Amino acid sequence: MPFPPINIDLLVSAGHIVPIEPAGVVLENHALAVDQGRILALLPVNEARARYAPRKTLDLPGHALMPGLINMHTHSAMSLLRGIADDLPLMDWLQGHIWPAEGANMSYQFCHDGVRLAMAEMIRGGQTCFNDMYFFPDATAAAVEAAGMRAAVGLIVIDFPSAWAQPGEYIHKGLALHDSLRGKPLLKTTFAPHAPYTVNDEALRQVRQYATELQIPINMHIHETAFEVEQAVAQTGKRPLQRLKELDLLGPDLIAVHMTQLTDEEIEEVAHYGVHVAHCPESNMKLASGFCPVHRLMHAGANVCVGTDGAASNNDLDLFGELRSASLLAKVVSGDARALPAAKALEMATLAGAKALGWDESIGSLLPGKAADFIAVDLAALNTQPVYHVISQLAYALNSRQVDYVWVAGKPLLIEGQLQTLVEDELRAKASEWRNKITNK
Repeated sequence: MPFPPINIDLLVSAGHIVPIEPAGVVLENHALAVDQGRILALLPVNEARARYAPRKTLDLPGHALMPGLINMHTHSAMSLLRGIADDLPLMDWLQGHIWPAEGANMSYQFCHDGVRLAMAEMIRGGQTCFNDMYFFPDATAAAVEAAGMRAAVGLIVIDFPSAWAQPGEYIHKGLALHDSLRGKPLLKTTFAPHAPYTVNDEALRQVRQYATELQIPINMHIHETAFEVEQAVAQTGKRPLQRLKELDLLGPDLIAVHMTQLTDEEIEEVAHYGVHVAHCPESNMKLASGFCPVHRLMHAGANVCVGTDGAASNNDLDLFGELRSASLLAKVVSGDARALPAAKALEMATLAGAKALGWDESIGSLLPGKAADFIAVDLAALNTQPVYHVISQLAYALNSRQVDYVWVAGKPLLIEGQLQTLVEDELRAKASEWRNKITNK
């Protein structure tokens, strides 16, 4: 006698499922079974319909299901500064334009509104999680929780005073926020010292101490430009990575952002210490910061993930575009067309980010028991036809606006291209208000 069907929350069938694990696998005409926010099974459509009695069924024969993308480096509130100072080198961009604009406008409300605008763009582009670094991380956490997205909230540390904190207060306020977010499954924290040139040794020692005690990652801009490295050598006689090594910062809990200036010895050290690298190719190209040696890092055994950086320096938060740029740039820099193939590029934007955050037991791939953070993308669009290789189409041909559905922990954030937890008209109005205020109109 056959068993009765099992009641579940959701059954989504699709023409293709790309689970990321195992690497390079594409499941055709399969379904994803979801209950209580977690993945129960991936199985052929006919078997799924016989086994489960879902409260909601969605049939998407022209779509591909895959894990939600993980944006491993954002300054999400800076979406309100998009385009304010383009076509400038990094230090001129920062010191002459961005820092003054932040100083004049920084507030809890600025960050809350900016994060909401950024999340709308990220969700519509298939992102379910982002790793943030900015002031007023409490505003970021509140916005993320209300929208139902997943995020690692950076506890910013910097030597400069800001509207968020004074020097000496950053770590204390960050610890208080960390404690307040305990028990919130969609939120975690990282320590986010801004960069070696903006954080003193004593603060970095405290970051190391608390990160070890609390077992949370450290997230930091490192070796972003040649000028940064040259300045450090001139002032201290040490390259930034050497200084961080002496301060015991190198380890598997460090997410090193940018890393465009690396010697062969430093590449080997990054791999040896298990440091994760967050690669932001489009921001690095736009600011002429340099090229991260992704192919050599991966060959050495380092885990490399991908991020967009902030919208003020990119100028978008399109992670599908970013992973494509990462793949193409790796080929050009290495002189090898086989460097960073399509499947690896998709892994960089999913599972590699989850590993860097210590969240890979829950997100980053579609496996039974993991959180139901997944997306559905329409492959029937003309720019992804004909479909010979699904993974190649996702990595090289897809437009992010082909993302039709997004779920986080089994809850829909995007249905048929429409946001479910954020209101576009409200976001546009807020963006206009801030533009008028920032430009004194």
